[in-house]
Amino acid sequence: MVNFNLFTMKKIVFFFLVLTTFSQAQNFSGLDKSPMDRAKYPVSNRITDKVAVITYSRPQLKGRAFEDVVPQNKVWRTGANEATELHLFADIKIENTTVNAGTYSIFTIVEEKAVTFILNSATNIWGAYAYNSKNDVLRINVPRAYAEESLEAFSIAFSDQGGRPKIHMGWGNVRFDIPFTVQ
Repeated sequence: MVNFNLFTMKKIVFFFLVLTTFSQAQNFSGLDKSPMDRAKYPVSNRITDKVAVITYSRPQLKGRAFEDVVPQNKVWRTGANEATELHLFADIKIENTTVNAGTYSIFTIVEEKAVTFILNSATNIWGAYAYNSKNDVLRINVPRAYAEESLEAFSIAFSDQGGRPKIHMGWGNVRFDIPFTVQ
């Protein structure tokens, strides 16, 4: 017969408490459903080349249609969670507007055949709830295109073909591009 003294019992209780704590530490239930991502231009890793960085959250369709998730004809935060942010390390020109180096929020208004792309001077805001058009720095309309390939997660990328940089945005079968030049 095993004789347990008080010291042995304390060791066993401590062991189970530690085991329970460590097993709970592996519980990742609070992970963000729309993880944050970054797109940068140019794509090189040289700091001296840095022009722009977009920080955004990537919502997932999860069986839903784009139109069921993105408000049509209303201001959208262009991603999830905090408003998407564009940080410029150099001045750029979009259409006929020069946008100075600095940090801006990106909003969009998705319509049937076009997308209104908006740069706004308000930053560090949640979603589009505090959006105020008085802070708009730029507003342009770009064509809304459709792709055969559906993107499960909202995505932003930069490209540069022949010295003509663009911001590409897409989700589901919807795509739109914002061409710009570096000043």
